[in-house]
Amino acid sequence: MTDFRPVVFLIGLIVSGLGMTMLLPVVVDLLYGDGDWHTFGISALLVTVLGTSLSLSTHGSVGEGLTIKQTSALTTGLFTILPAIAAVPFMIGEPGLSFTDAYFESVSGLTTTGATIMEGLDTTAKGILLWRGMLQWFGGISVIVVAMVFLPLLRVGGMQLFQLDSYDSLGTVLPQAARVLRSTSWIYLSLTVLCVFGYIYSGMGTFDALVHAMTTIATGGFANYDSSFQDLGARVEYTATLFMLLASLPFIRYVQLAQGSWKPFLRDSQIRAFLSIVVAILVALVTWQSFVNDMFDESTLRKSLFNGVSILTGTGYASADYGAWGSFPIVLFFIIGFIGGCAGSTTCSIKVFRFQVLLVSIFAHVKSIRLPQAVATPLYGGRRLTSEATTSVIGFFVVFFGTFAAVALGLTATGLDMLTSISGAVAMLANIG
Repeated sequence: MTDFRPVVFLIGLIVSGLGMTMLLPVVVDLLYGDGDWHTFGISALLVTVLGTSLSLSTHGSVGEGLTIKQTSALTTGLFTILPAIAAVPFMIGEPGLSFTDAYFESVSGLTTTGATIMEGLDTTAKGILLWRGMLQWFGGISVIVVAMVFLPLLRVGGMQLFQLDSYDSLGTVLPQAARVLRSTSWIYLSLTVLCVFGYIYSGMGTFDALVHAMTTIATGGFANYDSSFQDLGARVEYTATLFMLLASLPFIRYVQLAQGSWKPFLRDSQIRAFLSIVVAILVALVTWQSFVNDMFDESTLRKSLFNGVSILTGTGYASADYGAWGSFPIVLFFIIGFIGGCAGSTTCSIKVFRFQVLLVSIFAHVKSIRLPQAVATPLYGGRRLTSEATTSVIGFFVVFFGTFAAVALGLTATGLDMLTSISGAVAMLANIG
């Protein structure tokens, strides 16, 4: 029988840590004179006590590693329990949300989806805005750790292709997670700090720069204003575009760059494919705007780049009403929403590498049909693709699009029209927001 006490212990520790971070919005509310500071004070006390109680009650149960069932339970538990804990300030604080709405908001934050049910963000207390940004920031680093440690070991969706040589057994999953967290967190923090200064240099206020930097590096998309980025200026849009792109690249490559190894970054086929897709999107949008909408100036280039990158990376910021651009941009955005960024980044959706694996597998299969005597070996990153990896990727596509169809049909059953149901299913499933 599986012992889940180690899972409860670890969740308790993380819940305690989450409770302690609630003290930061307390400080911000006090600095800005917002009377909502007590919301986070009470929340911090309740959550910290709960997490500490869970940890103390299961203390000493953690060995050197976790089994596959324990690892699955930990991953699932973190993404179901933590949002409920993080929702507490939304319920007892200024927004006064119901549990359902508060849970939706916190799930959207921690999964870096970026969808929101909150209105009047322009006048919302600073502590709540900071908490939304923090949730996405925490979610971003957790996406990296899960993608680099848990999913390769669980062999989910072809992620075994990115299993590091020293990470070859579930028995050492905790040391692996700690090592990856140490090696990438300072890169993650450094990019965030650079983004903060970039936003400040571009004309943003310090508080807005901090929150938007958190949600940009996490490719989450929570903004401090109902209008998102529409009124923040050209320099801000360029800064956001740059850091959305940087956050969409594999963080392990940044670690290697910092260690003086630049060749893996330049040779990464996933990075080259991702940047090629960005260029293709920009060319397509600018061409459409120029010849169909008779618009070609700096603003056309900037907004095409910003909104295209935002949708592709799953960030979800908006600097224009691109729904008014015409049918082609709408269809294009719908398609690229399924792509996402690179594996090992903060982006979500299907990821570029899975499309690459699917394509090379299809080409190899077609070649074997045309030339039965030839040996058609699909390659990815210079390595031979195993049948297990290929099957895993194909299985991921089947499950993803099957879930997409089910969600879309479910939304239509609530009374929504088909277009809204399909776009909503894409936005939520691909974490675009």
